[in-house]
Amino acid sequence: MGDTAASLLRDARKVVVFTGAGISAESGVPTFRDALTGLWARFDAETLATPRAFRDDPALVWGWYEWRRGQVRRTRPNAGHEAVAAIEARAPHCTLVTQNVDDLHERAGSAAPVHLHGSLFAPRCSFCGLPASFVDDLPADGSHKVEPPMCERCGSAVRPGVVWFGEALPEVALAAAVEAASACDLLLSVGTSAMVYPAAEIPQVAARLGATVIQVNPRETPLDAIADVNLRGPAATVLPELVRAAWGPE
Repeated sequence: MGDTAASLLRDARKVVVFTGAGISAESGVPTFRDALTGLWARFDAETLATPRAFRDDPALVWGWYEWRRGQVRRTRPNAGHEAVAAIEARAPHCTLVTQNVDDLHERAGSAAPVHLHGSLFAPRCSFCGLPASFVDDLPADGSHKVEPPMCERCGSAVRPGVVWFGEALPEVALAAAVEAASACDLLLSVGTSAMVYPAAEIPQVAARLGATVIQVNPRETPLDAIADVNLRGPAATVLPELVRAAWGPE
């Protein structure tokens, strides 16, 4: 099965790598609903991650996302992230689409991931949408509330650059992902539950239009039914082996 996947990957001309929380969990990044520990254990992730929560208490929501950003900064890309960057470097044409809001793909060498759910590292104005930067370093006092910076253009509060419950996916990112999935001849799905919509439609788009779908996941997902090849195991183990089988050692 691994040899088949390696041959398919090596021969593909247009590849989409589609990643989910599983690949970053191997670096120690908690999945969304696991991210409430310590000071945040008494809060509910699904109530914090909403436009209404930010309107009601922007300092609380900003503080939570700064805490999450701090968690990510303390982690490192794993061999799975590095293997994705290797696929991008070796495939004739490759687009990386991720559901993750961390920057581990970038730190592993991926140049321009399509972030379907936004990024912890791309804040923007909550009113006019102007991209913003972080004014101060991460808070060290352990407090829940951290006042968000103000927009340089309109003076409104800067918000985390992630997609909240009740919000649509970023139009540009979604269009780029659909276009890539529609044109690819192979889609490699890694570490995603295939249950979070509309992102979960991306592999299905590729399959409907005739692309080969390879799934890397330690457990069964709804994508098993349409994947041509299912590789069971963690991304940090399976992906480096797949790259070596397809192209040999570096």
